[in-house]
Amino acid sequence: MSTMTSEQATWFAQTFDRLVDNVGQAVLGKRETIRLALTGMLAEGHLLLEDAPGTGKTSLARALAASVQGTNSRIQFTPDLLPSDVTGVTIYDQKTGTFDFHKGPVFASIVLADEINRASPKTQSALLEVMEEGHITVDGVQHSAGRPFMVIATQNPIEQAGTYRLPEAQLDRFLVKTSLGYPDHAATVQILEGSAVRDRSAALHPVVTTQAVAEMADLAATVHVDGGLLDYVARLAAATRDSSTTRVGVSVRGAIAMIRCAKVLAAGHGRHYVIPDDVKQLARPVWAHRIVLDAEAEFGGATADEAIDDVLAVVVPPQQRASA
Repeated sequence: MSTMTSEQATWFAQTFDRLVDNVGQAVLGKRETIRLALTGMLAEGHLLLEDAPGTGKTSLARALAASVQGTNSRIQFTPDLLPSDVTGVTIYDQKTGTFDFHKGPVFASIVLADEINRASPKTQSALLEVMEEGHITVDGVQHSAGRPFMVIATQNPIEQAGTYRLPEAQLDRFLVKTSLGYPDHAATVQILEGSAVRDRSAALHPVVTTQAVAEMADLAATVHVDGGLLDYVARLAAATRDSSTTRVGVSVRGAIAMIRCAKVLAAGHGRHYVIPDDVKQLARPVWAHRIVLDAEAEFGGATADEAIDDVLAVVVPPQQRASA
């Protein structure tokens, strides 16, 4: 596979910015979060949003799908939700004498899994299977999720009663974790001015096709990563595991996730090579949710973000090169 060229990187960055601008018409004042969500989508991963109600999570999912000419679905996770409610079900057709598969809501370009921690572990695992494998097996028959395929799962940080906490092994399967948060004052005023419009994403026009998104993902994978930078990421991951404040650090899967995201971030800035600043910028959203703090350190007020900041301050990055 040939390395991305400067011309390809320029085209990628221009298209990336157009996507950000388009989604930004529906999700106001959250440009950096939108860039992060698109980075996750083009790295062919999934996004976990931990946010209070009413911050625009559904709008983000719909706007992303509309911008890439894709489909979107929303699954409201509840304690009585069954795996078949997510994946779909096979029904016997008496007229034809055959079994027909009726696809569930997981078959969409962008799937919003709302309050994923409210469903039982069995139902959670049904969604996590398709996230990891890119396909679903129902009654022995395999069904592809297609490309692009991105799950935006949400967790409500309040009202934790009756929820099923996502285990660390399942959290590790999310490429990126972030939050939208509340918009700033100017964006809030702008939203209130357009309060008559219930769904801003409905007015969006697609910027690219789903086929183009798949091609962009393939192109991002060709971004050059210097051996010194691979060594840097490996040392950072090891340092999180050796830290006195952590019980579980960043896994090899987490290190791979960092490289995948860094490639997209670099291309999004018009570069065909990754630099250490890309890794530093992504460290919290890609790694914080993968870290399990030591109980004593957590009781003392330590956070995963602080553990990552400490590691970034200690581990020396490689000398930055101008290009590949």
